[in-house]
Amino acid sequence: MKSSQNFRLAVLMLAPALICPRGVPAARAQDASDWDAQVHTQSRLIAGATNKNGAAAFLHAGIEIKLEPGWKTYWRDPGDSGAPPTFDFSGSENVKSVNVLWPAPERFPDGAGGYSIGYVDHVILPLRVVVQDTAKQTLFQVKLGYDICSNICIPVEANLKLPLRSDGAEEATIEKAEIRVPRRVALGQTSGKNASPRDANGQAAGLAILAVRRQPGDAHDRVIVDVAAPAGKTVDLFAEGPTSDWALPLPEQTATHGTVRQFAFDLDGLPPDAHAEGAILTLTAVSEDDAIEVAAHLD
Repeated sequence: MKSSQNFRLAVLMLAPALICPRGVPAARAQDASDWDAQVHTQSRLIAGATNKNGAAAFLHAGIEIKLEPGWKTYWRDPGDSGAPPTFDFSGSENVKSVNVLWPAPERFPDGAGGYSIGYVDHVILPLRVVVQDTAKQTLFQVKLGYDICSNICIPVEANLKLPLRSDGAEEATIEKAEIRVPRRVALGQTSGKNASPRDANGQAAGLAILAVRRQPGDAHDRVIVDVAAPAGKTVDLFAEGPTSDWALPLPEQTATHGTVRQFAFDLDGLPPDAHAEGAILTLTAVSEDDAIEVAAHLD
């Protein structure tokens, strides 16, 4: 009888080790939702830690999307074709607000003679979640809609849920994704500690949008943008209007003067009754290792 009791005790002591192997925290399952696997793509939620933006606290989270080779999804401005992702957070509990951050995208051919803007292979969209009551449990839910494209385009819908705590283990992963989110800077400034766009030798010290000007055109006025970047860096530029119903053409590089690249685009695609005079455009400059965002006023 004593031998049987000792055997049962040994099994009970061994059970936690069988359920949770050494080096894998038991709470790990709460740091990421299950993958929502669909044709050519899968998505999930990941949880980070509590952070502060000034005096305001928020929980870090992220929407992670993986794509099969050859498939792409879209940025908040999809470019010449495609549709941006959509988010419905209304099913969440104890959530006051959610801010979606957008890592720097890239442009790629859309197969119809134009270019789209988005992501290939893999992307994490960082989220800043403000809760209503820090003493209560937070259940985070998003109804996610996103298009994926290769030779064809497929709309995808996923319903993702995840309890959020203050110590999610995916914090480092989310912080890494947030590094590629364009930093908001002023016209003529870089995203680095040195706000000056040029070094002591007059060369570009970092990525900067130096100037924005409007020129009269035949059918439409043109916007000319000067972007500075260190020599050897590949640079791209994206332009957005004051509201999402502006469908501006993708800027094209038209000239290079040393470390300054000149981009241009027509003031086309404005919604009815909209005026370019006085409008504020969002310009996003992207290089391999840097990205900035500038609010540019059109005079």
